[in-house]
Amino acid sequence: MRSRREFLTTVAGATTGMLLSRNAFAGPALQGAQTAPTAPVKRREVSIGGKRIKVVDIHAHCVIPEVAELVKDTPLASNAEARTRGRNIMGPDRINTLNERGIDMQVLSINGYWFYGADRELAAKIVRLHDEKLAEWCESHADRYTALSSVALQFPDLAAEQLEFAVKKLGLRGAAIGGHVLGEDLSSPRFDPFWAKAQELGVVVFMHPQGAENVVKKDGLKGRGDLGNIIGNPLETTVFLTHMIFDGTLDRFPNLKICAAHGGGYLPSYLGRTEVACEVRPNADCANKKPPSEYFKTQILVDTIVLTQEGLRHLVAEVGPGQVVFGTDEPFEWHSNVDLVLNATFLTDAQKEAILSGTLVKLLRL
Repeated sequence: MRSRREFLTTVAGATTGMLLSRNAFAGPALQGAQTAPTAPVKRREVSIGGKRIKVVDIHAHCVIPEVAELVKDTPLASNAEARTRGRNIMGPDRINTLNERGIDMQVLSINGYWFYGADRELAAKIVRLHDEKLAEWCESHADRYTALSSVALQFPDLAAEQLEFAVKKLGLRGAAIGGHVLGEDLSSPRFDPFWAKAQELGVVVFMHPQGAENVVKKDGLKGRGDLGNIIGNPLETTVFLTHMIFDGTLDRFPNLKICAAHGGGYLPSYLGRTEVACEVRPNADCANKKPPSEYFKTQILVDTIVLTQEGLRHLVAEVGPGQVVFGTDEPFEWHSNVDLVLNATFLTDAQKEAILSGTLVKLLRL
């Protein structure tokens, strides 16, 4: 098994110049399909109270085009090919976006968990390719990027091994996961080997939803408005977090850190009902040892993708500024930016800095 140093030494000579001048993740055909990179953009520097601060973005996506070739003769081919286009592929334009938005460092994760349907052998190959390519990019842009492993959670023991390899050998900072595995709740004891490894390594697990297919009936969110995204995604996150609390998973792993996308879904917005459910509902059968709000103080973090000042104010009021971290959802345009935090009159300068960087710097050991 190659170490991180051995792996990166092998690729460095062939890729360093390419990484700085063209699209590092794409093969020749895909590179040809890309638009020419724009000129470098002047870097916006963010300051609070006259102090220059670092801005860290926990929520950003990319794809690895080479995976399409790996799965081309399998039922998963269409899933991989559909994503290998546009700004999902890393290149100089993505760095320009960081400069424009005042983001100093971005945490990359693979968006889409279609590979949860792969068999063990193929899943191992997909994740290794994802993780090694992510490590390659991050090593060549170490001042701007780090990344999370995209583990094969359908095999929890394998996922634990993949996470350990990614963290210890490739320098990745944690794992990115969906809210379920083919409909199976991740609070099931079957997934404990993965949760145990994340806790042992002391790394964050970033949970990103995929439309609540585990909750909503087929075509239940069909129609105008992209409801699978705007309703399904926060719904999946809400169900995931609630199961992790009520099923006792967070109690079994008290040092586990989970960051939930899109402001933690609907849970922080209606936390009061969840808070009293175990007391007032005789059929609740709750396994949690603490009130749900307590887990938001220590184990659950949420990103800032709530998009409005009032949304951010309420989020901070419910979970505390120390549990809210900055995210953009790049390359998807959700108008989530540093100004949402900088212009928040209800936050102190120290709280703004914690949200934009301080908490993540500690959590990710940057």
